[in-house]
Order: sequence, then structure tokens, then C-alpha cells
Amino acid sequence: MNALIAINWEPELRGILIVIIAGAVLMGSIYMILATNMGVRLGFLVALAALAGWFFLMGAVWWTYGKGLLGPAASWKPVANVTVMQTTTAMYDANVLTTRVPEDAGTPQEVADDVEAHLGEQGWNQLLPSVPSFQQAGAAATVLLEEAGAFSAGEFQVVNVFERGGERSPQLFGGSADFLAFWHKPHYALVEVVPLVPQRTEPGRAPAKPVVDTTQPHQYVFMVRDLGALRQPAGFITIGSLLVFLVLCYMLHTRDRVVAENKAARAIPAKAST
Repeated sequence: MNALIAINWEPELRGILIVIIAGAVLMGSIYMILATNMGVRLGFLVALAALAGWFFLMGAVWWTYGKGLLGPAASWKPVANVTVMQTTTAMYDANVLTTRVPEDAGTPQEVADDVEAHLGEQGWNQLLPSVPSFQQAGAAATVLLEEAGAFSAGEFQVVNVFERGGERSPQLFGGSADFLAFWHKPHYALVEVVPLVPQRTEPGRAPAKPVVDTTQPHQYVFMVRDLGALRQPAGFITIGSLLVFLVLCYMLHTRDRVVAENKAARAIPAKAST
């Protein structure tokens, strides 16, 4: 009774038992039917081969569409030691800028405009705020800035996102077919943020509209794209199930050949006992 109460009280135990019982009933019933018609050993081989084939088909669908058992998804990761760059000198030292931009060349906005012009000359693409990649990179940069202690929540605003790299190869038929593009160049993102003027909050009133602090320099977050391994578990399931399926099929084929040879052989006459 205590065991039944525990199973009913713990949803995870009940879920595990349901999966085990369902699997045993599904595969066990098929094996029982095959065993009664083919024998215990041959029925087991046929049932196991069918199960491996089904796993192969399921894994192939998961691998193709990125469904089912998934690995880590792609995400933006910090570049070691040069993630948050608060000056243009730091950007030059990190090889983000190949030309040094003086920090006293004008107002912080004029310096940011010079940095934007140099980035465009060096192959960086500026993203529009409406595209999803802008929002994804901005959200990742927000987390990195807060974790690094450069800003607290609500003290800054993302204004620009630049990206470079990420090309895939090989591109077949002029890029119209890229299903074999397994090689990727490093994909970098540079997020520009501006400090905000501290706003006084009053109880019962809506927060004031953020105001950019034009006296403070802009800061940049340098990140690299981690492609993850979204389809890796499905790929292992597909390849492993295919190997098991082929081995079992070979064993069944070998057995059929032995049976055929035995049936084709001449029968040995029985000797009468004296």
C-alpha cells in the first residue's frame, strides 16, 4: 500500500512506470506473436531487427527536421578576455578595429559614428532592429553586461548590432542548395550600447521614458556564435540504429542460408538396429 501511495503521489515515478509498461506491452506482445509462429530465437531476432529499423526511421526524421531528442541550441558566447570593450583602444587591441579611433575626436556620439564608419569599411554588416538576429544578439549582450558588472538592469540601451562572418560551404548550384554546407566560418557579433540618464521613480506613476546620456562614451560587447549540437543526439540514434539493423539483418540472412543448405542436402538414410 505504501508503494502504491508513493507511485500515485510522485508524478515522475508514475510517468516512468507508464513508459516501461507501455514499452513492454508494445514490444512484448509483438515478440510473443512472432515467437509462437517462428520460435523463440528467430522471433527475437526479427522483433529486434524491426525495433532497430523503427529507431532508424525515427532518428532520421528527428535528424532531418531538428525534432525529438535535441542537443544544445546555437547561442551567442563571449569572446575570451575582450567581451566588454569600453574604449576604442580596447577595440583596436582586440582587432575589432584595424584603425585606431581617437577617443577625444569629438563628442561620444561623434566617436561612435566614426567607429560605425570604420566597421562598415572592414566588412561588418549593420542589422536592422526589426530582424530577429538583432533582438537575439541584444538580449545576449544584455546578460553579459549585467554579469560583468558594467551596467545594472535599466542603466543602458542597445542601439546597434553589427555582425561579420558565418559563411557556410560548400554552396552547390550557386548557393541554392546548401544541405551539404557542413563547414562554417566564425560568426561574430558586436553590440553597441549607450548609458542612460538615471531616472527618478515615483510611486504610483509610470516609469519615465529612457534618456540617453550624451556625456558618456558608448560601449561594445564582442561575441562569437556557438553553433551548438542541436541534431547530434538524433544523428547518433540514426547511425547506431542503422548499424544494429544491418547486423541483425546479416544474422537473419546467414541463418536463412544455413537453413537452405540443410534442406538441399541429401538425407542420411537411417540404419536399422539389429
